[in-house]
Amino acid sequence: MPKKLLPYPETDYFSALICDYLSQEAGTKSFYHRFPKLENFKAQAEEKKASFSEAHRNILVAQLKQQYACCSPSEATLQNIEALKNTNTFTITTGHQLNLFTGPLYFLYKIFSVINLSETLNKKYPEAHFVPVYWMATEDHDFAEINYFKLHGKKITWDRQASGPVGELSTEGLQQVLDILKREWGQSDHGKKLQGLFEAAYLQKDTLTDATRYLANELFKAYGLVILDGNDAELKKAFIPYVEKELDQQWSYEKVSETTKKLEAEGYPEQVYPREINLFYIKDGLRERIIKKDGRFYINETQLIFSEAEIKAELRAHPERFSPNALLRPLYQEVVLPNLCYVGGGGELAYWFQLKAYFESVSVPFPVLLLRNSALLVPEKLSQKLKNLDVPIEKLFRKPHELKTWYTHQISKIAIDFSPQREHLQQQFKDLYALAKKTDASFVGAVAAQEKKQLNGLDHLEKRLLKAQKRNLADQLERLSAIQTTLFPGGSLQERNTNFSEFYLEYGNGLLEQLKRELDPLELQFLVLGV
Repeated sequence: MPKKLLPYPETDYFSALICDYLSQEAGTKSFYHRFPKLENFKAQAEEKKASFSEAHRNILVAQLKQQYACCSPSEATLQNIEALKNTNTFTITTGHQLNLFTGPLYFLYKIFSVINLSETLNKKYPEAHFVPVYWMATEDHDFAEINYFKLHGKKITWDRQASGPVGELSTEGLQQVLDILKREWGQSDHGKKLQGLFEAAYLQKDTLTDATRYLANELFKAYGLVILDGNDAELKKAFIPYVEKELDQQWSYEKVSETTKKLEAEGYPEQVYPREINLFYIKDGLRERIIKKDGRFYINETQLIFSEAEIKAELRAHPERFSPNALLRPLYQEVVLPNLCYVGGGGELAYWFQLKAYFESVSVPFPVLLLRNSALLVPEKLSQKLKNLDVPIEKLFRKPHELKTWYTHQISKIAIDFSPQREHLQQQFKDLYALAKKTDASFVGAVAAQEKKQLNGLDHLEKRLLKAQKRNLADQLERLSAIQTTLFPGGSLQERNTNFSEFYLEYGNGLLEQLKRELDPLELQFLVLGV
């Protein structure tokens, strides 16, 4: 199957806000800074350069070097880290949770989006340098969101008790997961490679942060990807002034709430609900909300209470104990990185749209927002089956019942369309209306009621005929339904369900090479790709 591009609205899997943003509809323009066009990055770089200090760069490089002590970065990655000292070096960033063995496929699409955009910008603006960055969401505490991935329709789960930031979790218990995976992946060369990757990451590293960094480094180090853990005391020192403002004034709540009202006025839903204080407190395996009440600061679900002076002293002594939530994390990222562009999924960009006024109020440049690449991988066997059934791939984006109805109409030797009969019936009733108008109003009403009854009867007969034809054509419909179920597991996009290892078993590193080659982050269209 050749590469095929579909406009995002035609897939019916993306929100009105995202589709309107990509179309640059007038109602979205106040919620972003610069649209992701190649020519807009020059001004974005100039703005960021003016606001990002050399001291911040030196701290960033020093901490990255420390963080990479657990694994062996490539020469390309080392050069990118060193280049961050230069005032003409900028980052293109995506963030992602620490999903077990990368989680669903779109993790790869995110990473290749930032890699390919960085390469494109390096060609367009050779006087500057652009570095792809993966920001690990090490401070998240929802273990149930990340402790599994799906392989061949099965849920492979890391079953253990967990609390606090997931990045700090030990990798205990993952030998049992590997035992399951050995059976699933088998003993082919590609299966053994996957087993080796899993073992080196999750059995030979002590924490989930180190395991994830190792795995992502092994998959993408050839492209110079830089992997950053924001849960770092030295990096968080730069964020102290913004945390103090949050504690003192609850500034983000006010500004984000104002923007959210404007979004809702344009007909778009709120993605993330701001709290009065959008910070967590991290200590000894807990990550709980900070709540301000009567001038004191309470750590939710604990006995910890701070006065204003005490919590500020705690912040200055231990900035690593203060963790931004989903609304404040973007600001933290932009404070510690010389970043120009954030690449994320539709849900992520939706909450970034709530933040522009807040960024402006604290004088931090708002980045370009780019929808990550999305793709559907279609194996050759399935592509051939679709060709035999004479079904265009774009039809499979329909809901299952809509697809079956469409295909029944396509292959039925009987016309399942009573439109001619409706037109004939409506013409007959025109004559009856003309006669009725010569009598009285009650007769006109009787004619209208009879017309409705007759048309409803035709609708009912048409539905019964369609149902009968679906039974007659059940074999063909089931074959089509099986293909759709395989490509859209669970009735949603493949990229949100299937782990990359399912395709790696078949294609090995060729899968990564093809994705690198075909994913163009500035195309702003959904990619259907034959593999």
